[in-house]
Amino acid sequence: MRSRRCSRSGCQAKAVQTLTYVYTDSTAVLGPLATRAEPHGYDLCNQHAQGLSAPRGWEVIRLATDTEPEPSSDDLLALADAVREVGFSYEESERPVRPRPQDSTVVEVRRRGHLTMLADPDAQPLP
Repeated sequence: MRSRRCSRSGCQAKAVQTLTYVYTDSTAVLGPLATRAEPHGYDLCNQHAQGLSAPRGWEVIRLATDTEPEPSSDDLLALADAVREVGFSYEESERPVRPRPQDSTVVEVRRRGHLTMLADPDAQPLP
């Protein structure tokens, strides 16, 4: 059985959902991929299904599907590597960048993009 491709022109991604229109109710229905290609159904990839919008006055009904993307281990590893890189580049002699509120001893040590390394100078070192 061949997998179907997204109906959007120029898109070669694998179809995961089917879009159908109910013109009498001004409704677009986005649901699980149909078992076979239908002439009045449009197969969409995950990207185009997520970005679907309907004309003004129309309603979009999104039926539950099991095609939710799972977190990629590559994304998690990249995040862990970025945190490690900031942590390993910290030296004890560096001065904190910005102190936290008065009631906290936690200080911001370094920033890289949206990641921030915090340190608590009063904390006891781990054994």
